[in-house]
Amino acid sequence: MAVKAMSPKEVAKKVMNNEELFILDVRNVDAFEDWKVEGHTFEYLNIPYFDLLDGVEEILEKLPKDKDVLVVCAKEGSSVMVAEMLSDEGLDVSYLEGGMKAWSEHLEPVKVGDLTDGGELYQFVRLGKGCLSYMVVSNGEAAVVDATRMTDIFINFAKDKNAEITNVFDTHLHADHISGGRKIAEATNATYWLPPKDAEEVTFEYAALEDGNKVAIGNSTIDINALYSPGHTIGSTSFVIDEKYLLSGDILFVDSIGRPDLAGKAEDWVADLRESLYKRYKNLSMELTVLPAHFMIIDELNEDGTVGEKLGTLFAKNHGLNIEDEEEFRKLVSENLPPQPNAYQEIRETNMGKITPDDEKQREMEIGPNRCAVR
Repeated sequence: MAVKAMSPKEVAKKVMNNEELFILDVRNVDAFEDWKVEGHTFEYLNIPYFDLLDGVEEILEKLPKDKDVLVVCAKEGSSVMVAEMLSDEGLDVSYLEGGMKAWSEHLEPVKVGDLTDGGELYQFVRLGKGCLSYMVVSNGEAAVVDATRMTDIFINFAKDKNAEITNVFDTHLHADHISGGRKIAEATNATYWLPPKDAEEVTFEYAALEDGNKVAIGNSTIDINALYSPGHTIGSTSFVIDEKYLLSGDILFVDSIGRPDLAGKAEDWVADLRESLYKRYKNLSMELTVLPAHFMIIDELNEDGTVGEKLGTLFAKNHGLNIEDEEEFRKLVSENLPPQPNAYQEIRETNMGKITPDDEKQREMEIGPNRCAVR
């Protein structure tokens, strides 16, 4: 039988549609345990490629006959070889096209909802990295928030919507992934907005994103209202869109809260984080739908594929929003930090414009899971 390639988009559809998939991951055990292709109903078997060089006979009975089997490796090559060995044994299997590198880069656009006067809000779900980007479309104009470095998808999506990208925002200076904001702005002649307190070391021109800024998109009454909310970074800024949605950046997630240590200022910024969450956010409408810049686990996806939850629900259920004692809050934040993101210092310098790694280097810098939250 011919060995088939399964594209990242096909895998993403299985995730979004809650379909079953059996994954044979042939990377090393530590790589698999750190980061894998996640799905609500996916099953896994991790056997390193080197253990299969002498044949696949010993694992045949461990593979299901009634489910799609996908072989996964880092870059594709090893998974193709294992898939061919399994095919020679009579199994119908596929391999992940482009491996985990390609999976890390796939973005799945999902409509969040309608806005005033015919506007729309879209969320771009980066399933392999846990990143979430956004696009507001209204009357022929578009704004992008927290774009990834895969910029073509945003530019082409806007074209498909017959919209011109006029504004690009980053809620903060990112440390876990390379921003595509500046690149999109340069390609479309859009205005690139960045919080000035996060931009003291940047090497390029930008529009200062400050508390109370209102940016209208299209000819409608939609506006993007900036809300200063430091804590993850000193400049972190949230957005209230159309009085319906709260784009929280990396301050508040569905299942956790943002970490304050990625610029080496954890002790200084814990108080800012608490004030943003417990005072600034507390004064907002509890009916706002919180749309974060990241998610941690696949269970945070809603049935329609979006990641988001009402602010009132999060104040009721998110543990990070329910710690009355300030010292206990400080302890929770400082003692429950996951490992630093891969190459986070280089990523910050790239986002400042200080260094310009080539495309392959950028891919390597981003490999691995999202680690922006307190555990």
